[in-house]
Formats: sequence, structure tokens, C-alpha cells
Amino acid sequence: MDELVLLKPHLKRLKLTGMLESLQAMEEKWDYSHFLLNLLTDETERRDRKQLSRRLAKSGLEPDKTLETFDFSFNPNIHEQTIRELATCSFIERNQLVFFVGPSGVGKSHLAQALGHEACRRGYETLCRKTDHLFKWINSGRGDGSHERRLKQIIKQPLLILDDFGLKDLSRNHQEDLYEVISERYERASTIITSNRDFSEWPMIFSNPLMGSAAMDRLVHKAIKIVIDGKSYRLNSFIKNHMKRNPK
Repeated sequence: MDELVLLKPHLKRLKLTGMLESLQAMEEKWDYSHFLLNLLTDETERRDRKQLSRRLAKSGLEPDKTLETFDFSFNPNIHEQTIRELATCSFIERNQLVFFVGPSGVGKSHLAQALGHEACRRGYETLCRKTDHLFKWINSGRGDGSHERRLKQIIKQPLLILDDFGLKDLSRNHQEDLYEVISERYERASTIITSNRDFSEWPMIFSNPLMGSAAMDRLVHKAIKIVIDGKSYRLNSFIKNHMKRNPK
């Protein structure tokens, strides 16, 4: 195929080596429109997979925390239809907040990360971090002059997942950064929060009551609150895995 020899350097120069691989693999002689459609479809799918891999690698999401791996049958109190609706990511388009509240081990973090995976699949940049770890990272930027840049990076994130919100005490600097993130993202970007603490306890995360009240006003406005009760999903999974490895 003489044309392939001529096409090869052009495709490499345009960084279309994926197209080149598809071209080399095609043995059938299609009409031009059919041929071009298949060639472009292959290249688009390749680029989409590459972009998805990049988003997931940057997100901090655990690979196995997806909707496909979540056992909804374990806890009937979790309304699967609501979770499936959230998985369409329409809440991101509406810049809404989603809260998963409940005791430890009931599946809050898994579901939050599962929604993060769905967001990545739909093209949204996503960042998932433990709340105290994230604000320690932001605060450490005060030492090298990168604090404002780090803060803006978090504020502009299309989807931010704050895990274990309120679990550990935050310093005054951390509280101020948290308030800044909440305030600047309000009605501009979506956030998912998981917490063991009831809503009524959230203002106490801030030592300044006025700051706590202002933060709560922004957090609860138009938020979707999902309360999960019941036995530990994590403990149940551990027992199942233990029984598989150590059958009687």
C-alpha cells in the first residue's frame, strides 16, 4: 500500500499514531466515507480513553470504589435509585453539593468515590482527598509562597470530594482556608462531602461561630443530603473476604 508509506510521516508529525495503527490493521477496502468514519471513530475513542486515564490518575480515587463494586443489597436503607440519579452527574451541571452522612463503615466514602468515577467518565475533572490532608497540603504552601496558587487550584476544581469532613480538628489557618473554599465554590462548582458528624455539629468545626454560621448557610443551600444508617458495609466486606480466604 504505497499511500500508507506516504501517510506515515504526516500522521506521526500530527501525533496521530493511533490512526496509523488503525490504518495498518484495516484490510478491507471500504468506500472513502466509511473508511474515514471508522478511522476517526477509532482515534476519538483512543483519545477519550487516554483522557479518562489521566483524569483518574490525578483524581485520587481508589480504582475499586465504583458503582459496579458496591453491594446495594447489603443495606436496604440506601435508596439505589437516588444514587443512580446522582450518577448521571446532573448535580454537577447544577453546581450542587451532595452530603453523605452516617456512622463509620456504612459505605459513604465508597459511594462518594463511585460518583467521582462517574464524573471522570463523563469528562469532569475530579479531586478526592481526606479533608484534613487536603487543608494541610494547602496550608504548607504558606512556607514556599504557593499557598494562593494551591487554594485557587482547589476552588476551581469542577468536582471536589472532601472525605471524613469534621473527623479531625482543623487549625485556625485550615479553618480559614476551608471557609474560603466553601465560599468561593458556592453556586460555582460541586462538592461531595462525607462525614460521621451530624449536620448540627458542623458549625463547631469552626472556632469562630460567625464563620461557622456563614459556612453552613452556603453548604446547606440547595444541597442533597443522604443519611445512611445500618451495619458496617466495610466490616461485612472484610468478613466475606476472610471467609473466602479461610473456608471451613
